Amino acid sequence: MNTRLYPNKSLLRVSLCVGSLLIVGACGGSSSTTQSSIVETTTTVTETTVPAVVVNPLTGLPNIDPSTLNRPAMVVKIDNHPSARPQMGINQADIIFEENVEKLTRLAAVFQSEGSDPVGPIRSGRFQDINLLSSLIKPLFVWSGGNAQVSSAIKKSDLVDLSYTVANKDGGFARDSDRSAPHNLIAETSKLWTLSPEGSTAPPAQFSYRSASDAVPSTATPTAGVKVSMDGVKVQWNWDATTNEFLRLQDNTPDVDTADVQLAVPNVIVLEVEYTNSYSPTSKTLGGGKVYVFTNGTLIEGTWERNNRLTPFLLKDSSGAVIKLTPGQTFVEVARAAKTAVVPVGTDPDDVKFL
Repeated sequence: MNTRLYPNKSLLRVSLCVGSLLIVGACGGSSSTTQSSIVETTTTVTETTVPAVVVNPLTGLPNIDPSTLNRPAMVVKIDNHPSARPQMGINQADIIFEENVEKLTRLAAVFQSEGSDPVGPIRSGRFQDINLLSSLIKPLFVWSGGNAQVSSAIKKSDLVDLSYTVANKDGGFARDSDRSAPHNLIAETSKLWTLSPEGSTAPPAQFSYRSASDAVPSTATPTAGVKVSMDGVKVQWNWDATTNEFLRLQDNTPDVDTADVQLAVPNVIVLEVEYTNSYSPTSKTLGGGKVYVFTNGTLIEGTWERNNRLTPFLLKDSSGAVIKLTPGQTFVEVARAAKTAVVPVGTDPDDVKFL
């Protein structure tokens, strides 16, 4: 998938009044007689309105399907166990959060502008999903279920429960016969969206995006990519100047979907957060911390702030300015502190060690 930069244009009004002289020549009679007249005219160009470009809230890209504009965000918990790979739908998600779970990671793939039939494999939810995802404002939450405590917390939260037990039949849930349980539960986003509660609305934008006129911030430095040590998974993102995207590898292997297309995004955000010391770690995504933003072939270091679970992360660079992303998909690594190794330009990624 190639992602191109689309500017977010504002409403443009142009009003012109042009005074001109129209010279009209006429020939009559003999060749020796030429008459010409000068007619003064005033031409008024009426006020013209250029429509604003309507963009998808979670990518900043122009919307090409008006029917999707008002639908809610859908979060699908996707398994990242080696037996669950390759996954379905990872290249169609607008935003993907990668969370540490029990000595492994799990993906929270957010769909809004596009869907995936099928999507999965689908796995269970966690306590940390409630705070992490609530800024999407009542997103549809697609999961396989969870223990009694987690299930009770999610049902009481702002997440709309579309678990396997709730939406089994109407959500297109099925078992993939080519995979083994529990890594084989799939569903269909097109059917799941039909289960949206009455009054569901589109999510607010989660990030700020660059326009074509925005200059590269002085705080940005060229980068070749990054290595992030997640729990049980060594994640690598390599910048590809040909596609203007970062390509993902897991444990030194290209991360591909079921169509054998490598996961590639224009934006990678590494949020450094604190995790509880428990068997099932829980990320603390309220408060603040360090952030690394990889976009447009550059790295911008700064901080993240978030004091209310209903509001998105606020990303600021070292000068205090809001960090803007490239319009397109975004992958967010919800990482532990001091687990990020930046790959400088001109450096062989193999020479940079995971932390």
